[in-house]
Amino acid sequence: MKHKIVDLRGRESEVECIACAIQSGKVANPGLIAQTEYFSAEQDFEFPIPGFVILASKRHLKSVDEFSEDEQQDFMKFLVRLRSAMRKELEIEHITLVQEENTTTSHFHFWLFPHYQWMNEKFGKKIEAIQTIMEYARANLKTASNLKAVDEATQKLKDKLQN
Repeated sequence: MKHKIVDLRGRESEVECIACAIQSGKVANPGLIAQTEYFSAEQDFEFPIPGFVILASKRHLKSVDEFSEDEQQDFMKFLVRLRSAMRKELEIEHITLVQEENTTTSHFHFWLFPHYQWMNEKFGKKIEAIQTIMEYARANLKTASNLKAVDEATQKLKDKLQN
């Protein structure tokens, strides 16, 4: 079943699976940070929050229990490298890790959701606040200066992970 998505810059696409559309190149993703043999890391496609990283499998699967042995090892090493880069390059001290299996795309993806001081002050630190923060970002943070901050954060992570 196709559904409509709108990226950070307002471009609309109709896709069955966002991750598959990005992997295949059907949907352009200027937020690609790094890739391994089995996974890609991207700035979140829809929400303009600097350092909101999505770690997605290249293979269309739904859950970690479907990973091969090689994918398991690759995932963990890549996750650690991403988190380390977020801490060192973006000075993100706290994140929430989220993986949902009941999404409309049914494609494995893992959120590395950053917590910034403004989020904690305005919305709190609990996991329940994440959805509210995301909706706030979608409605209020598509400004030129914030999109520039998203691009700069993406580039910093790219530079760190490609070295």
